[in-house]
Amino acid sequence: MHSAPPPSPAPVSFGEAFLFWLKLGFISFGGPAGQIAIMHAELVERRRWISENRFLHALNYCMLLPGPEAQQLATYIGWLMHRTWGGIVAGALFVLPSLFILIALSWVYLRFGDVPVVAGIFYGIKPAVTALVLHAAHRIGTRALKNGWMWGIAAASFVAIFAFNTPFPAIVLAAGLIGYFGAQRWPAVFALGGGHAAAHKGFGPALIDDHTPTPAHARFSRSHLAKVLAAGLALWLAAMAVLVATQGWQGTLTQMGWFFTKAALLTFGGAYAVLPYVYQGAVDHYQWLSGPQMIDGLALGETTPGPLIMVVAFVGFVGGWLQQVWGPDALFAGAAAAAAVVTFVTFLPSFIFILAGGPLVEATHGKLGFTAPLSAITAAVVGVILNLALFFAWHLLWPQGWGGPFDAVSALIALGAGVALFRFTLGVLPLLGACALVGLAVKLATPYLA
Repeated sequence: MHSAPPPSPAPVSFGEAFLFWLKLGFISFGGPAGQIAIMHAELVERRRWISENRFLHALNYCMLLPGPEAQQLATYIGWLMHRTWGGIVAGALFVLPSLFILIALSWVYLRFGDVPVVAGIFYGIKPAVTALVLHAAHRIGTRALKNGWMWGIAAASFVAIFAFNTPFPAIVLAAGLIGYFGAQRWPAVFALGGGHAAAHKGFGPALIDDHTPTPAHARFSRSHLAKVLAAGLALWLAAMAVLVATQGWQGTLTQMGWFFTKAALLTFGGAYAVLPYVYQGAVDHYQWLSGPQMIDGLALGETTPGPLIMVVAFVGFVGGWLQQVWGPDALFAGAAAAAAVVTFVTFLPSFIFILAGGPLVEATHGKLGFTAPLSAITAAVVGVILNLALFFAWHLLWPQGWGGPFDAVSALIALGAGVALFRFTLGVLPLLGACALVGLAVKLATPYLA
């Protein structure tokens, strides 16, 4: 005897969706994989707002774009359900809780970072972050480096950035061109795409089901595409015009807006892929913050909800504070403004990609000419992330430079974190918590051991 299929879910109001996206913004821990898993459990399995196949189809599209795919997926589903404002609300609420939390934590970090308790916590977290970056290189590498060509691209990108300090955009461009032209000669080599497998099970009828017709607002229209592109460009130009008028082109806030606009268009392969570019600009070129501060920012980004690329809000806040963008009497206000500017220009392109290009890019999904450059770029990203791991390890183990002492305790914590990640697949938050406790114990015990 077969049980009756579950009934179709009732239509979802905008208010109900708003509350869900707000909740998601506070519970979206675990990086893109964890965030996508949460959305799948809530939207596909529990609430049945969208079917498994439609969910994966949207995810495949988002993975082909630069930017945080989990935030873009939320924007996409919100847009599909409740038109443009549905997408804006879903995407914005995915980011805003993280922004406010990071502003608060960044303030605590700058005001109380020298307090023994806080210093001890960060002393333990830094080795964990180094292990996490190395683990990210391994995780992406096992998926992307499927043949000798891909290994060669990864090795070449590592040498380019490590030995020649080649800018990250040049590496992305070169890898994309290799993928595009290489696929025309050797298609099997580059047919590795970034998609997810098709679904094999259902969870009952969904509000947006496999055969639900595409809503009118989600069908391709040249006029709609032009309107959204024009609106997005106008918003960016207006923001930059205000910054130039109040700060001048060389002002810190203006340069942050320009730099992170470029960074937003280079986040193929996730946040770890663009971090080397952010480091090159924020630490080496503009000197908004130091290398160790960048590691601390990544640690904070790992412990807060929202996409990991939100670490840029920490970079903006610390840079705005140290550069005194609104003067010495308004340190917090200036730093918060810098974090807001950086967040706005980082995520604006993601909204434009979804709201303007959804129907257009979906039509190209699965075509080798579109996915082959992504395969090559992902391979190059592995080499770039490995370089980032080595950079973090250098600052961690020789905090005073090559001529200074070797930090054996940090090395042991990093080794333990690596074993926990690679051997026991420990989660990010338990790992950071354990390492923070170890670092705190070491710092508090040091005066008694001296």
